[in-house]
Amino acid sequence: MDLRTRTATATLDVRGARILVIGVSALALVAKMILAAQKRGPADVRIFDAFATAIAQVGPVRIYEHPLPRLPVYNHPPLASWMLAGFHELENLGIPFGSLIRAPACLADLVSALLVLEILRRRRTLATATACALGCALSPVLFATSGYHGNTDSVAIMFMLLAAFLLVDRRAPLAAGVAAALAVSVKLVPVVAIPALIVAAVRAGRPAAVRFCAGLAAVMLLLWGPVLAAVPVPLREKVLEYEGGRARLWGVVRFADLAGASDSFVEALHSDFHLLVVLACMAVGAWLAWVRPTGAAYAVSLSLTLLLLLSTGSAVQYLAWPVVGLCLFGLWEGLGYGLVVGVTTVIVYAGASAVRWNDWALHLAEAGWLLLAAGIVSGVRRALTEPPAPAPGEHVPLVAQRSDRPAAPPHPSTDRTDDPRQRRVEKPQ
Repeated sequence: MDLRTRTATATLDVRGARILVIGVSALALVAKMILAAQKRGPADVRIFDAFATAIAQVGPVRIYEHPLPRLPVYNHPPLASWMLAGFHELENLGIPFGSLIRAPACLADLVSALLVLEILRRRRTLATATACALGCALSPVLFATSGYHGNTDSVAIMFMLLAAFLLVDRRAPLAAGVAAALAVSVKLVPVVAIPALIVAAVRAGRPAAVRFCAGLAAVMLLLWGPVLAAVPVPLREKVLEYEGGRARLWGVVRFADLAGASDSFVEALHSDFHLLVVLACMAVGAWLAWVRPTGAAYAVSLSLTLLLLLSTGSAVQYLAWPVVGLCLFGLWEGLGYGLVVGVTTVIVYAGASAVRWNDWALHLAEAGWLLLAAGIVSGVRRALTEPPAPAPGEHVPLVAQRSDRPAAPPHPSTDRTDDPRQRRVEKPQ
């Protein structure tokens, strides 16, 4: 089979994989939107509706200094404010707010699944890439957090993964910078992955770094500039310094509580440990981007998954942060976490109240935390040993070559060299 035939066959197979992933993701999207339309959801849906009403009164900029009695702190970045303002207008047209607030996350899950396919198909076998993408599309965690809970976590994660894809796989650093800025303007969580993208851009060369930083800075200035100029102190206190919930339901604080740690120690984890966790996630992601510059998506995934592993904050929607990254790391990493933590979310949401953590949910969350740790370790090992992805436009084999296969014998016509010093001197018979 010549190169042209192999390339045509690969194109047809990739097209089939895309159709399959898009089809399954679209069915998942429909199921999530039906769930969103039928279920009232937890308190976040009503809280966001109240936020949208307040934004309609005072504007997306002044909302940070506006008093909101009987409501939680408004800790959402500027782009989320503009999104809520738009939702309020659509609600006035008769569209239920519960469907509106869940729609962006449900759509983002579809895009994330397709991104998993596009990123992995150039690095592993097409079958593996397709399976990982389907695992992302059907993850029970995303059904619960996107289709039921109603928050913006999946949207922010999608934009950050899109930035990594555009930077490395599409060689579009300007667009990558724009996507990264949109990610942290929806929710601040993906800021831990910004250093990894900057390092990957620098490793791609000065022009790529300049374009990436230009796109990032332009959109950040456009979205954050007016708020920083008008209400810098409320923005810093409510958004930039927000530490998350203080319940002892997950991860480090959960295990510290089980070990009998004092209240003062746990409180110190919440307050003093918070910044160290963020810095550690930034540093580790930047390191992986430096040693594997073509693996920016892995570096982004490492920062986001490690953030939840070490997080001292507890909230159900946070469980969505590592789903896409674990699916990029591997099929079993994504499936293991998705199934165990997916059951956790079902139990949490199935109680008499909208969100209720019972003993079963807490124990399953402990197992999910251990699976998350194992998935991070195996994902980093794979990222460090995986061969670099081919440049855009290069032929990608349908089946990955295995290094343990015996090498094919050289063709007689190629078993020669034109270098006279390396020619074998035949002795006369």
